[in-house]
Amino acid sequence: MGSINMTDIEELDALIIGSGFSGVYQLKKLRDEGYKVKLVEAGNGYGGVWHWNRYPGARVDSHAPHYQFSDPELWQNWHWKQRFPGGPELRAYFEFVAKKWDLRKDTYFDTYISSATWDETEYKWIITAKDGRTFKARFFLPHTGIAASRSIPDWKGISSFKGMMFHSSYWPHEDIDLKGKRIAVVGTGSTGVQMSHTLSQVAGDLVVFQRQPALALRMRQVDYADQEGEIPKAELAKFFDTISNGYWGFDFELLPKGTFDDDEASRQAQLEALWKEGDFKYWLGSYADMLFDPKANKLAYEFWRDRTRARINDPKLKELLAPTVQPYPFGCKRVPLEQGYYEMFNKPNVHLVDVNHTPVVEVTETEIRTTEQEFEFDIIVLATGFDAVTGGLTSIDIRGIGGESLKEKFAKRGPTTYCGMCVSGFPNLFFSYGPQAPAAFCNGPTCAELQGNWIADVMNRMRRAGLSSIVADEASELAWSEHVDAVAAASLLPKAKSWYMGDNIPGKPRRSQMYLGGVPNYHAKLKSVVSDGYKGFHFEGLRA
Repeated sequence: MGSINMTDIEELDALIIGSGFSGVYQLKKLRDEGYKVKLVEAGNGYGGVWHWNRYPGARVDSHAPHYQFSDPELWQNWHWKQRFPGGPELRAYFEFVAKKWDLRKDTYFDTYISSATWDETEYKWIITAKDGRTFKARFFLPHTGIAASRSIPDWKGISSFKGMMFHSSYWPHEDIDLKGKRIAVVGTGSTGVQMSHTLSQVAGDLVVFQRQPALALRMRQVDYADQEGEIPKAELAKFFDTISNGYWGFDFELLPKGTFDDDEASRQAQLEALWKEGDFKYWLGSYADMLFDPKANKLAYEFWRDRTRARINDPKLKELLAPTVQPYPFGCKRVPLEQGYYEMFNKPNVHLVDVNHTPVVEVTETEIRTTEQEFEFDIIVLATGFDAVTGGLTSIDIRGIGGESLKEKFAKRGPTTYCGMCVSGFPNLFFSYGPQAPAAFCNGPTCAELQGNWIADVMNRMRRAGLSSIVADEASELAWSEHVDAVAAASLLPKAKSWYMGDNIPGKPRRSQMYLGGVPNYHAKLKSVVSDGYKGFHFEGLRA
């Protein structure tokens, strides 16, 4: 580890990384339990991904009131202005939470953790920040989330561009003059879809570079008057109980019937009703077999396709944006919500480049060149996503028992975890909203609380028993990983190339990054581990 001045080390019970929902909740929970704990954050504010997402049009697509903590002290005193809150309102919510929970006294901003090494003699983690600060903690809790490590295309000459170019999550905090500018948006995931539509309203020319079409759903936005909301405050306590047991952490789940249990007329009426909701229900509240049966999925796609093509004027664009032949299983890539994305391609200043038909050849000082055309730009925005789910963890040099590298372990065959929260060979390390947990298939705050409570309970158990370390065994890790793979394989998820399977990062082993079995089944697994005496874990080191 090199020489460390022990007098400069801050000793803690736990160090948390990340100030999104998971990290913020974990800090509050552990502090309430009497632990000496600090939270470190690479940025200079709370919000996690919402601190970084400053791009035009950024907003959450989990509708209010789902996307918030269940603490009555918070929701009784907070009012959402929109059904789908935008970035500024979300950052305001996190500031409100920080003040209510008095988080700042135990938070270090502008602190990037570069390494963490398990000390096998002291049963503690030695954690080092990029600026040289060092922490010694009994527990290391890197709640880095699913979108912490940016992905950049390896196009020839990309570093030579002389205009403005940045990843969408590094959108400058200061205002940029966008009016009349020639702008490229690279990527059509959730960020690219949101941002493109907003930029199309001010850009002189906007060119969207698409690798695969986004199968986006209409967002039914609602502006709320004071004290108005989708659910009355008097009913919110019951609402939060409901979503904690919801399959996706929402107050809706898949229908208790299959696509072909309904006749044609009833099925069309059901799909139309889900479509009109203007949220995730057409995706995650549809027929029970939609994500599992190719024929059922094809019907869902065709319904989407026909309604989407009706919004696009140009026949060629219809085929690129909503192809006649289904490009991949519907819902097996992240489904964005949009407000006019497809209509924007009817404007004369908006253009689409499908890089499968006309690949990018190189980037010059002023242009992006494809096999067919040269495009001059003032601004290039890379909405190219992240090394999703695992990237936040593997960007830190984490070393466990015997100096084993977490990054190298994950690189062998994809992430392997026990219960989606810990890894064999890495004692006293727990993460939330990470690999092989519901993660992207769970409402963020719901899983933040579920996993944060479980981690705190483990720590309390060890404190009561005077134990120094807990580590998952390899057999249990293997069994959980195989279960996650089996659940994914039973679905259509592996049939699509997406970050759900690690496909967006060259060389990353292909494996389901998430547990698709639903929050109730996941919660049941966690409870069974505890009731079986923490089966799958090994405890060590009675403390003096």
